[in-house]
Amino acid sequence: MRYARAQDILPAELLTQLQEYIDGTYLYIPRRKENRLAWGEKTHSKKETAARNQAIFQEAKAGREIPELAKAYFLTEKTIRRIIASERKAAVQKDPAGGRKE
Repeated sequence: MRYARAQDILPAELLTQLQEYIDGTYLYIPRRKENRLAWGEKTHSKKETAARNQAIFQEAKAGREIPELAKAYFLTEKTIRRIIASERKAAVQKDPAGGRKE
């Protein structure tokens, strides 16, 4: 987020009114609800994190130990456990039968 100079974008009368309330103070104006972006939408952070978490889950399923995963991904063991639990839950929700044929 960049700062914008109020005098460059606001009408003079609005700037004068605002100065009555917040003369010389920083003011954050939130985005309109319809213009808000979810976390990671502007960058690829969300996709990259999801791919990393899926890789951690697959490696754990293949037998790689939690302390080893924590070192490999520069995360705490607690975070690795949370990721595995979250990915396991997502996998069950995606396929309640767990890949079993009934």
